[in-house]
Parts: sequence; structure tokens; C-alpha cells
Amino acid sequence: MKYVARIAGIVGLTVALTSTLWATKLVTYSHRGEARLGAYEDNAVIDLNRAYALMLRERGTPRAEARAAALVPPNMLEFLQGEEESIRVAKEAIQFAKQQAARAGGMERLKQEGVWFSKDEVTLQAPLPNPPHLLAIGLNYRAHVAEYDRGAQQPTGAEPEYPIIFTKEGKIIGSGETIRIPAVVEQPDYEGELGVVIGKPARNVSRAQALDYVAGYTAFNDVTARDFQRRVSQWTLGKSPDTFSAMGPYIVLPDEVPNPQTLQIRTRIGSEVLQESNTENMIFSVAVLIEYISRLMTLTPGTVIVTGTPDGVGFGRKPQRWLRPGETVVVEIEKVGELANPIAKE
Repeated sequence: MKYVARIAGIVGLTVALTSTLWATKLVTYSHRGEARLGAYEDNAVIDLNRAYALMLRERGTPRAEARAAALVPPNMLEFLQGEEESIRVAKEAIQFAKQQAARAGGMERLKQEGVWFSKDEVTLQAPLPNPPHLLAIGLNYRAHVAEYDRGAQQPTGAEPEYPIIFTKEGKIIGSGETIRIPAVVEQPDYEGELGVVIGKPARNVSRAQALDYVAGYTAFNDVTARDFQRRVSQWTLGKSPDTFSAMGPYIVLPDEVPNPQTLQIRTRIGSEVLQESNTENMIFSVAVLIEYISRLMTLTPGTVIVTGTPDGVGFGRKPQRWLRPGETVVVEIEKVGELANPIAKE
């Protein structure tokens, strides 16, 4: 994004005015025990609901708070259900907040109104902790298909003819929160993946139009209890222990990711790089997945599709490499963000 002006002198913060004048990273943040919708940029969080209400009051709009609650509610899922109109007015609110911050005394007012926070004043949570559906895709990278066969000692080398789709349940956590391995799990594994967040109802969508239905992208770790996954043909239980769905730290709007099939993706623990690939290596692209799933079910706003993991998982390594308490596993996706989670045993 090209910067056209930069205003300095605000204590602890630098406010950048861009040609588009809006942030592209949506977050759920917590401040004093309350979780709210925000936009993240330049190490600051803008409360979107309060920013829009303040903007309406400045314009003399009647019932400013009620209008803000309807169009930019403080809850991420409710916000996404407002579809394109909510995104549009949220961008207006961000532009307004930046303009106010650039004025003399403006930053102080924004802070007093609970609109502007520095990063160290808040905690970023999973950006969408309660999606209506969390759909995950299995065996969607060619090299991962081969290593999965090796790990299972069932070499076929055959790529799936259709997307393998399963659901994940259990508690979703954000970046910085701890992945807690249940006492009965002996083979906890990592899976760095690109997450896709649906922004408007999608039913019978063509792949040519599929990306128009995407609200944004996020990093995801599809943590898996391999010992439980391999016991039966259905993967749900092995994929669904509490904290085995890590997401975040942001939902990045499509402005920043015009093509989701060109992104570098990496999983590491410390300096040990475990997975490194590119989303161009997916067997079924994001657009194909949306087309395929929407033929049978309506993808509602807030639905998350987790698009599969590349090769390098612990299950496919020799020797096999499981997550260990005391480590921190990091998923990095180009343009999307870095998701880091410490590991502990329950």
C-alpha cells in the first residue's frame, strides 16, 4: 500500500495516511475483559463500532449509536453478517479515525472515546471464535498426499478426485494462546493452513465468481491428534480437541490478497522450518472449493474454510515429529500474518 503522507509526533504511535485510508486487518480484541471488533494497523487497534458512532455524531446524524450497532456491531460474526455494506462503512470509520488522530488533540479524544488503542493495551483473540461452520480440507497439497501415504504405510500416490471435507469442533484459540494437549493424546501434530472467511451467502457459486464471496483470509493451525485420527475413518474427534483450532491474528481483507493461490506458507518451531510451500500447490484452489461446497450447502457469512496443509507434517517425517510441551509453533502466510502458539500438556 502506497503511503502519501505521514504524520509524526503522536506519543508512541505514527499515523500513516494512505491513498485508500483504511486498514485491511480485522481483529477481535479484548480490553478490560470485553471482547470487541477492531481494525489493526501500525501497532494500533481502532474500535470500529465506536469509531463509526463517533463519526455519525460528528455529522449530526440522529441515533448515531443505534445506527452504529446495526451496521458495525462490536461482534465479528454479526459484523460479517452485514456483508458488503458493513465492510464499506467500517472503512469509512477507519478513515475518519485516522483523520481525527492527525489533528491537534485528536488522539487524546479518540482514546477517551475508547476508539484508539496501542497494541500493548489490548489482547488480540481469535478473530472469529464462533464461526457458523468450520470446514476443513484434507490432502489438498500433492506432496502432502505422498507423505500421508508413507506415514500410513499405504502407498497409493493417488490424488483425491474430489475435495475431502471434514468439520472441526472444540474451542478456537487465537495467536499467543496455548495449545493444550489432552493427557490421552500421544501424537499431537501441526498443520499450517490458509483459512478463508466467507462474507456473503454462497449457494451454487461458479468458480469464476467464487472469490467475490470471500470476506478475507487468516492463518490457521489445524492441530491434530494423529493417534485418534487414525483409529477410525472419520477424522472429527482427532481434529477437535479443545484448542486444536488456532486462528489469526487477523482476517485480512481481499484488498491485500487479490490472488490466494500465490502465497508462501511456512510452519516452524524456533528456527526449525517444518513446512514450506506455496498455495499454488493446492490440488483444489480456493475458488474450486467454494464452487464445490456451495453446490450442496449454503456457505453463510462467517463460515471458515481451512484449505489443507502442505507436506512436512510430523506424521509423515522419519522419525515422526510431534509437538512438545514448551515449544511454540508458528504458522506464517505471506500477506496474511503470523500465528504463534505455545504448547503445553493438560
